[in-house]
Amino acid sequence: MAVVYTADVVSAGDGRNGSVRSSDGVLELGLAAPKEVGGPGGATNPEQLFAAGYAACFHSALRLSAREAKVALADDTVSARVHLERDESGYSISADLVVELPGVPEDVARSLVDQAHGRCPYSKAVRDTIRVGISLAP
Repeated sequence: MAVVYTADVVSAGDGRNGSVRSSDGVLELGLAAPKEVGGPGGATNPEQLFAAGYAACFHSALRLSAREAKVALADDTVSARVHLERDESGYSISADLVVELPGVPEDVARSLVDQAHGRCPYSKAVRDTIRVGISLAP
């Protein structure tokens, strides 16, 4: 497979309570662990960044699937919730995606979502490693 783009980001400081910066300077953020896990909160965290990336990537895959199927989309959204979970072995994550496709029949919407999940690079990366739930908004 040919590499077509590489995101180059450095984490500095104290990991979840540090900062991240991309090599091109476009992304530069302070990080803070959420209050729910004993951190100070008040800044973004890795789970929010992952959710943002997954939602945007899945949305692009969904839009491509719709174009190929000649299905017009309007006011469509993809929401991602990334959950930080903990058990006796430590932390892990899971994700839930909610897809809103106003005006698209449910069977067509489900087909588009399935196609998007099959082609989205984030979905491929986490397949069989974390739980991902995908639902259609009513």
